[in-house]
Amino acid sequence: MATRSLVTGATGYIGGRLVPELLDAGHDVHVLVRHADKARAHLWADEVEIVVGDATAADDVRSALDDVDVAYYLLHSIGTGGDFADTERRMASTFAEAAADTGVQRIVYLGGMVPEDEELSEHLRSREQVGDVLLESGVPTAVLQAGVVIGSGSASFEMLRYLTERLPVMVTPRWVHSRIQPIAVRDVLRYLVGCADLPADVNRRFDIGGPDVLTYLEMMQGYAKVAELPRRRVLPVPVLSPWLSSHWVGLITPVPAGLARPLVESLRNTVVAADHDIERYVPDPPDGLIGYERSVELALTKIRNLDVPTRWSSASTPGAPAEPLPSDPDWAGGSLYQDSRTREVNASPAALWSVIEGIGGRNGWYSWGFAWWVRGLMDRMVGGPGLRRGRRNERDLVVGDALDFWRVEATDDEKLLRLRAEMKVPGLAWLELQVGSTDGGTTTFLHRALFHPHGLLGHLYWWSALPFHGIVFGGMQRNIAKAAEALDASDA
Repeated sequence: MATRSLVTGATGYIGGRLVPELLDAGHDVHVLVRHADKARAHLWADEVEIVVGDATAADDVRSALDDVDVAYYLLHSIGTGGDFADTERRMASTFAEAAADTGVQRIVYLGGMVPEDEELSEHLRSREQVGDVLLESGVPTAVLQAGVVIGSGSASFEMLRYLTERLPVMVTPRWVHSRIQPIAVRDVLRYLVGCADLPADVNRRFDIGGPDVLTYLEMMQGYAKVAELPRRRVLPVPVLSPWLSSHWVGLITPVPAGLARPLVESLRNTVVAADHDIERYVPDPPDGLIGYERSVELALTKIRNLDVPTRWSSASTPGAPAEPLPSDPDWAGGSLYQDSRTREVNASPAALWSVIEGIGGRNGWYSWGFAWWVRGLMDRMVGGPGLRRGRRNERDLVVGDALDFWRVEATDDEKLLRLRAEMKVPGLAWLELQVGSTDGGTTTFLHRALFHPHGLLGHLYWWSALPFHGIVFGGMQRNIAKAAEALDASDA
């Protein structure tokens, strides 16, 4: 019988890529997700069993693990606040107890490489602690400890990429001289799949890394070489602390400061594999592990071909409260403000939808670009994602995709796109773009901004912003309509 495997974090960066690898290896794959729509947006959705549940709820986890042979633990709470380590420990304990109770035969966990005789960053210390919890569960566990993962869409790679591309001359902190053993995401996935077949007596940690050991500075210069950029000029400044560096990274790259800080703090540690004995159980491929420059080349090819299946911003946070939906027939969330605008467009529904689905990222928001830029900058300054996350794919959107400071909450091809705001606002905000009926050669275009205020500040926020809606949202609707009409005319 096929190995029954459960993947947690299946809509995240690694999990979303692991699922098809397991399917190709002949596994019967189940996925535990909080929102079924996010899982159904993946190409593999029809080939897996989707289990809806919360990874912090013991009953949900126990139900998901029932009859499972191998459980992949790919959950984390990094970037969610100062208490993320406690959250991760509790979540791991819940999972470990449920795995033992339900008779799971193996747990596979992807963590971070832990150097000896060094003071660990909070992120690496939490990763180590989670590994300890799972190893002590009584279920045979493989803890894979990776360094920096290089692949299109990973947070570490995006940080490296944007720092290198945007700063031909850079002031650098001391951590750029730390020694790192990066690993290609393809090799990480190969190890994860291979660990499903480990002998039952294997309950231990394995360091995994690629063939190259580099400093972060050498990684930036290597990226510049592969991307055919001039060699970067570096001015080392020893006074830049990880806290200051994280805010600098947050301004330059799409990775917000809240996520950048634990990543940057981890870079002060030496992350070089102490051994490579995982090869005894999961042999290296005949042509060897993927080197650093080759892994960068593969990642950039994926990005240029618009073939990035998952991205760091795709992950949701386990345990986050369920949010109300503005589409509920009976809104039970209190006040719900609306700004609705309807327009007839002299274009086909397909042309209008093509423009709608292409909003954000490089294409922008079709109105008052400077105002959107300022709003994004303000959001970054208060810890929000701002506009720098962009899009995973310039031509296609699926549920769960990050779109600048929005998140795709619902999409119905050629009919509806609903975005939920992830910017810092005193309430819940949505933006809906709908393609309506066609009559007499025109297409109805409905544009709705919705806001559920939290407290008095939320109400004040809505009414203070309302005078600008005509400029921002009215202009956005008008310019999208013009773009659709121009597209339709060019195709005629």
